[in-house]
Amino acid sequence: MDKYSLMMMNGDDPRMRRVPPQNGAPGRGPARRPTPPPPRGGRPPVEPPQVIRRGPGPSRGGRPTERYEPPRAYSQAPEGRQAPPARPPAPGRGGKPGPRTHAPTQRPVPYRESEYAPNRRPAPDHGGRRRPPPAGRNAPYGGAAPHPRRRRKRHLGRWVLVFLLVLISALVYGVVKLDGSLTRIDALGDYEDRVGNTAGTNWLLVGSDSRAGLSDEETQGLATGGEVGDARTDTIILVHIPPSGRTTLVSLPRDSYVGIPGYGQDKLNAAFAFGGAPLLTQTVEIATGLHIDHYAEIGFAGFAGVVDGLGGIDVCVPQAINDPLAGIDIPAGCQELNGPQALGFVRSRATALADIDRMKNQRLFLSALLEKATSPATLANPFALWPMASNTARSLTVDSDDHIWDLARLGWSLRGDTLATSVPVGGFTDTASGNVVLWAKPDASRFFEALANGDPVPAELTTE
Repeated sequence: MDKYSLMMMNGDDPRMRRVPPQNGAPGRGPARRPTPPPPRGGRPPVEPPQVIRRGPGPSRGGRPTERYEPPRAYSQAPEGRQAPPARPPAPGRGGKPGPRTHAPTQRPVPYRESEYAPNRRPAPDHGGRRRPPPAGRNAPYGGAAPHPRRRRKRHLGRWVLVFLLVLISALVYGVVKLDGSLTRIDALGDYEDRVGNTAGTNWLLVGSDSRAGLSDEETQGLATGGEVGDARTDTIILVHIPPSGRTTLVSLPRDSYVGIPGYGQDKLNAAFAFGGAPLLTQTVEIATGLHIDHYAEIGFAGFAGVVDGLGGIDVCVPQAINDPLAGIDIPAGCQELNGPQALGFVRSRATALADIDRMKNQRLFLSALLEKATSPATLANPFALWPMASNTARSLTVDSDDHIWDLARLGWSLRGDTLATSVPVGGFTDTASGNVVLWAKPDASRFFEALANGDPVPAELTTE
């Protein structure tokens, strides 16, 4: 028996023996045996499988042997519990397979990024193009998300809504507050045979010379001269708003010689001294034949306060005025007037035509005042609009049926193209009441008849 056979009987197969690393190099595996060259037939010889013993196995012939055990995965059962791979699991009760003692072998599945989420199916092709999935909460990973501006727009819309609500609330509060600041009287009383309704809307604007509410210092600063008996009117203007066409401002001279119910013929402003606003409106209605729909009155203090609330007004003074009684000394030309200067400008009669020039100055002042009050710079600036509006509301006395929105409509109608004129005057005369103004007849009747019918005033009857 040769040496090879003895080694096989002792379980020591030299083909399965591990070869130590060459040159004693640590960390290297066993050296591979050189592969013999393939035979001439073309097919290499099949090398028998090699077994690498990892540990002592059962003894054979008194010597321990080694058995190869492959590395175990995490899901494989520990040593001693693994069943033969070719043998099925032992049946349990009723012939059914018994419970598994370890997890089945798992195979890794390669990860592939999908264009669609698992719960969505790709849309069918349309003309060779694939429609992108809708963006939203279930948009795929890496897909188009909602644009961040959408949320910003929503927040912006909410802020705009809040701003509008605050603005509307402030406007409502301001209107109610201003309307409550007005002083109301029964200025338009009914009387027998009162003039019926006429075309358009008619306002009677009155500038009273009342000094009520003025301190001694204010009286001296405004050069009002102190209280002079019964209140009278320095300014009487009839504003006619026709159904269509230009608004007409008609100055009625305070010394106009007219009939006053219950007092006979006298100056027009005497009606205010005799019976206040109700008698004055009745006298104007009878003299003009126009139905008065609204009434507004302002005193000295309120007059100056409105001008100062606007920061002054720009007026083109036609001629220089030096009037110590009115407290003014202003040159001719365009200039800015403050409250006391504007008050003296509309009160002064220290000119060649006295009362006629004063009426013209009053119309110039009213135009300048409305232009400044309705300008975009004033309406868009709450710090200028509110003082002006509040001062005006506190200074005005209106009829019991008038409101702040009626005054707003009046101001809006006066901001456009208007006709500023005076009643046709026929001359002056001396009477028991003093020097008075006579209206021209029949021109004055034609003048007011055109207004009552809603027709334009004839050009030959105007004095622009």
